[in-house]
Amino acid sequence: MMERIEREFAGRRLVLEVGRMARLAHGACLVQYGETVVLVTATVQNRQTHLPFFPLTVEYREKSYAAGKIPGGFFKREGAPQEKEVLSARLADRTLRPLFPDGFFHETQIHAQVLSADQENDADVLTLIGASVALNTSVIPFRTPVASVRIGRIQGNWVVNPTFRQLEYADVDVVVAGTAKAIVMVEGGAIQVPESEILEGLVIAHDAIRELIEIQEVLIAPRRKPEMSWEPRAVPTELRKRIEDLVGGRVADAVQIPDKTERATALSAVTADVARQLADENPEGASADSEISDVIRSLEKKSVRARILDQGIRADGRGVDDVRPIVCETSLLPRAHGSALFTRGETQSLGVVTLGTSRDEQRIDSIDTPEQITKSFMLHYNFPPFSVGEARPIRSTSRREKGHGALAERAIQPLLPDYDDFPYTIRIVSDILESNGSSSMASVCSASLSLMDAGVPVRASCAGVAMGLVTEGDKVVVLTDILGLEDALGDMDFKVAGTRKGVTSIQMDIKVDGLTVELLTEALKRARTGRMHILDRMDAVLSAPRDDLSQHAPRIVSLRINPEKIGEIIGPKGKTIRAIQEESGATIEVDDDGVVKIAAVSGEAGRRAREMIEAIVQEPEVGRIYEGPVKNTTTFGAFVEIMPGIEGLCHISQLADYRVGKTEDVVNRGDVVRVKLLSIDERGRMRLSMKAAAAEEGSPREEQPAGARS
Repeated sequence: MMERIEREFAGRRLVLEVGRMARLAHGACLVQYGETVVLVTATVQNRQTHLPFFPLTVEYREKSYAAGKIPGGFFKREGAPQEKEVLSARLADRTLRPLFPDGFFHETQIHAQVLSADQENDADVLTLIGASVALNTSVIPFRTPVASVRIGRIQGNWVVNPTFRQLEYADVDVVVAGTAKAIVMVEGGAIQVPESEILEGLVIAHDAIRELIEIQEVLIAPRRKPEMSWEPRAVPTELRKRIEDLVGGRVADAVQIPDKTERATALSAVTADVARQLADENPEGASADSEISDVIRSLEKKSVRARILDQGIRADGRGVDDVRPIVCETSLLPRAHGSALFTRGETQSLGVVTLGTSRDEQRIDSIDTPEQITKSFMLHYNFPPFSVGEARPIRSTSRREKGHGALAERAIQPLLPDYDDFPYTIRIVSDILESNGSSSMASVCSASLSLMDAGVPVRASCAGVAMGLVTEGDKVVVLTDILGLEDALGDMDFKVAGTRKGVTSIQMDIKVDGLTVELLTEALKRARTGRMHILDRMDAVLSAPRDDLSQHAPRIVSLRINPEKIGEIIGPKGKTIRAIQEESGATIEVDDDGVVKIAAVSGEAGRRAREMIEAIVQEPEVGRIYEGPVKNTTTFGAFVEIMPGIEGLCHISQLADYRVGKTEDVVNRGDVVRVKLLSIDERGRMRLSMKAAAAEEGSPREEQPAGARS
């Protein structure tokens, strides 16, 4: 039976509906906000998998018909998810995953599809609301209502779920998700905003989340279903005890090895030794490899966390606030426009900058805007398997790579120069060469250094650091610059990037019930301290952009012309602009608003192209001296072309400073002469003078030809 509730939220109508669509799914909810509509479903397989992780998948798809559009491309149908869809799916996945019960290994899928897009309200924050209702009204063992909102600050005022247009004026844009008790996920960016102000926005966002959860409960409470039958996957008690006895204290010893590779080798040796002993004890028994790995992993987690909580010592021997050793290098690649290698402990990012023209901009079809979106800045993150010592197939770009790239891109974006001042398309590639935690934040650092190495006039240096958390009862320890091990075995991954002035990008994922305001405050405070330390190391190597661009980078010069002159630059069928490009060696782009961009690797080529364009578009100026060919001669004077396609009359009386009897006695067709523009009448006719030009430039008086005087 269909049920529907309508409420006012943040100044717009919010509608939640169940029971009409997708009734064969285990849970489904239609969410409408303004005129944006999302259908979210939840389904589960009635069998456990043997995967070593909870097999949850979240899919987010935007339908082109939602905005009244037909997909581009040859096939004219939606294909692989675009980056926006991947990032939106990750927002929901990272929120929901830690809230499922431990030991639940049934394959579960959340599927969200945008059915209507009003191009004012983003559908990404609606997905989690729909997922929460769908899960809590299904047989899936998920009983924690959640919600998400976008918080923006526009002209000093906090706005919940700002529209796309409002966000154009925002200096903070953050998506926050949580339960009624605490915040569980944060993702967003800011324009060098202090940590205290970011925290203020998070608190306001959590109040709005509580309001959304109260609205959900009205619909969820009467429709809750008994949970499906399931058993937590666990190692049998007797087998667990036997494995622990065989392991003894070797796992605790292994986790004290600082080097990642040596530590992994030691743990693998323990696993192999235990497997051999169990096989000797029970030759006919089934293999217990997965159970052994589970037990050793739990012992590793217990040992690492206990050492941090009890002794304040981490797996690599650092204290809780220590940042790993940092090495920064620039200008590594001779042909790249800018390059930098940032190494922090066993995490290493190679950042490379390439500068291009507007022809290199990325063009994106989006249901959120009426027109096609273009991007002139891109940051791409690559995570090859060798960076973690693995040999595995390399497939297409993973969701993780897209998410980490977007996080680093968001950190750098506010620091780039205005496009009008620096009209380049900028692409940064971060290739992760070593990874042991916080590679996305290393990407921020290498990107910042490589931009400065390329001579891009960025506003400030930018660095990032990942914070961790370990809790046990009343014991709470915040960690600075976490390792991969501390990310996997800890309770939080809180990444903060920014400058000395403030935050530019933030991302938080947690595995506990949520974070209090006090813990958030402490984590942000320590993140700032860590960031300042990293910036000090970076600035010691390169603290400001280089004075000039790489010799291999294109030089782009822009000038504004009268839009009515665009046709003259283009010429018939593009003949004129092609001729300018061929003669000068530069690339020329002309915008409809009259902005002309000239790109050339050689400065001389750029200057030549500019001179040729200016010669075409410049307006005749009275009193100025021009040089041009004589196009025609008559009995009363000569017509001289002073600009391409623009001619004026030099009367016979103005050909020389003596009486001329015949025009051809002084000039002939094809001669190149210098003339001064004396006047332009109301009909646009121009009066030229060779005599005045010669007098102004001090040319010697030519001897008059014989018979010139009567």
